[in-house]
Amino acid sequence: MALVDADYCFTVIDIGSYGSNSDGGIFSNSLLGQRLAENQLNLPVPIDLPRASLLGPMPYAIVGDEAFPLKTYLFRPYPGRDLSIDKRIFNYRLSRARRISENAFGLLAQRWRIFQRRINLHPEQCEKVVQACCVLHNYLQKSTGNSTPINVQDERDSLQEYQAMQNLTNMGCRASADAYSVRDKFKVYFCMGDGEVQWQYTTVQRGFNRST
Repeated sequence: MALVDADYCFTVIDIGSYGSNSDGGIFSNSLLGQRLAENQLNLPVPIDLPRASLLGPMPYAIVGDEAFPLKTYLFRPYPGRDLSIDKRIFNYRLSRARRISENAFGLLAQRWRIFQRRINLHPEQCEKVVQACCVLHNYLQKSTGNSTPINVQDERDSLQEYQAMQNLTNMGCRASADAYSVRDKFKVYFCMGDGEVQWQYTTVQRGFNRST
């Protein structure tokens, strides 16, 4: 499991959990998840979004999928099919943002073909190999300026992921009122002023029609 920044670099990695474990459980038990829950990472203080001071200071947050719990510092999509247009837009914008992490893993696997087959090493050695590959990946990203901007295929993947979100259920995830409030405020921001992009309505409507 990894936390990826906007430049496709791995900022935090967690290696060694069983593949059968849930993503949310791995995250909660990881050092990153524990430190975030205990507010021990010295995160930047919340700030106003551009031209949206009425929403109040908004926290920095991690973008996740439906496997993760909803927190003030961790977003997951709205579950359900019969969602309002603003909730569908939030889910779509979330899926677009998540393409960065998906692309980072894709770049990692393309650069180091060892990830394209079973790694025949002792688990301890395997962990060192993964760590080394992530470090080298970050070095190449920063030294060569290699990037992977969103292209047509990424846009299709984002739309497909958005369509899949329409079948989500709440999955019993219990979130705090503050977490729901923060997500709702970002939902509002994506449909107003500087947070809005005009093409999102056409794209979301097209995805909704295909899913139905």
